[in-house]
Amino acid sequence: MAGVQLKTAIRCWLGPRFGLKRALVAGGVALGAAAGIAIADPKPDTSRLATQTITVSARQIASFERVGGSRTRYGKLEWLGGLELQSNAASFGGWSGLAMSANGTSLLAVSDAGTWMTADLGYDGRRPEVLKSVRTGPLKALAARSLTRGRDRDAEAVVLLEGDLDRGKVLIAFEQNHRIGTFDIGPGGLSPPRGYLALPTPAKRMSSLKGFEAIAMLRGGPRKGALVALAEHHLDRNGNHQGWVQVRGAWEGFAMKNIGGYDPTDAAALPDGSLLILERRFRWLEGVKMRLRYVKAQDIRPGALIEGEPLLEADMSQEIDNMEALAVHTSARGETIVTLMSDDNFNHFLQRTVLLQFAIPPDALASLTR
Repeated sequence: MAGVQLKTAIRCWLGPRFGLKRALVAGGVALGAAAGIAIADPKPDTSRLATQTITVSARQIASFERVGGSRTRYGKLEWLGGLELQSNAASFGGWSGLAMSANGTSLLAVSDAGTWMTADLGYDGRRPEVLKSVRTGPLKALAARSLTRGRDRDAEAVVLLEGDLDRGKVLIAFEQNHRIGTFDIGPGGLSPPRGYLALPTPAKRMSSLKGFEAIAMLRGGPRKGALVALAEHHLDRNGNHQGWVQVRGAWEGFAMKNIGGYDPTDAAALPDGSLLILERRFRWLEGVKMRLRYVKAQDIRPGALIEGEPLLEADMSQEIDNMEALAVHTSARGETIVTLMSDDNFNHFLQRTVLLQFAIPPDALASLTR
């Protein structure tokens, strides 16, 4: 679509209450979610990137609503705040996977351009305020070789396996060249992969750009310690999303009900063994939507069809972008803090990198398990 036609279409799509600048931002999100259609700079070649400290500016997002924003409760979730993040560093952007420290003051993100980022997250009371001590570096291949092909750099999810973000071990899932690798994390950032997991046999048939998007390690419940993996769009014969759970080292399949055409983009485990699953949907006439779904611990088992409970649905009238990354931690008040992060597709003109936080109070979380 030519530039003038695109602007006209976006105006019509969003309506007169949005200005052109905001319309273009929203339209960029929509376009960025459509494979091969986004007006975006190409992903940077990070194969020669050196580990470096970068500067990231943060503009606070006070309200989740773009217009008339005094609302703070969304079902069982309480809006805390958000940040719009920007940097002149070529390596900044495309964040598709996220892990948070136990107290929520540091993070690790991975991008689909083959980079990692570590940072400290500062707060103003309960609201996220600033990103500090930001470092980025390249993801590597075995034997510390550079990832020279773009299809090898497409990291989509990260989960902390053991230790913490100061010194621990993480799993990173990649699509296009589908694989799940084990990496050490320490003061110098991420190591080269220590090895790769054997994949479920059906996963080898996943579409190149619709592979592993969500991985999580169950933290409690009947399958504590089991790894769960979901493909972005690998449907079974009934049209439901295909997932796998590792039981005693062997992968077993399950399905997640396909509700409304949303695709999973990330998952995060809660202490009792339940899961939060982040989903996204794109339609030309509505743009991008996101949904957060809760799944009970006992429902995650081989052969199951899981449905879960929607906790949050949002569209372009709220402060979302192309939401791809999800992590949780527990606050000093005992709340479950949900952190979401967007992938801007390196489309810095039309899209944004946003970090959003919600709280689930202990009583609200307990009500979900009943």
